[in-house]
Amino acid sequence: MAVESPLGTLQNAAETVRQQLRLPAFDAEAVQRLAELIETQRPSLTDSSRENAVTALGCFLGQCLVQTYGGQWAAGPDGTTGVGIGGHSFFNPFYRVAEQLAHGRPSSVAVFFTELPERLAAASGRKEQHS
Repeated sequence: MAVESPLGTLQNAAETVRQQLRLPAFDAEAVQRLAELIETQRPSLTDSSRENAVTALGCFLGQCLVQTYGGQWAAGPDGTTGVGIGGHSFFNPFYRVAEQLAHGRPSSVAVFFTELPERLAAASGRKEQHS
């Protein structure tokens, strides 16, 4: 039996969540639905189910970053798995999901996702200034 690549595992987990949510794509609308799902699930998650939720939902959020913003799954400077975008930015979708689970709407993945173009532009500008 062939061993699945880590990238394949991440993408398959994301696809499973997409199908469960009955969403047509990995886009901003999907992230909005993800944020709503997190809010409805927050009160009922146990510590053990929270870890599984962070993993599955983080894969989904990461795939939305990949497909919407042209990112790539990668290892960050600290060895964590996340999404690199534009060669200058790295985001950990698992952390973002965990933050919303812990703190609610103030840490919404949907707000993060919609503010991302602004963050990317700022990061790109800083890189150009230092080049």
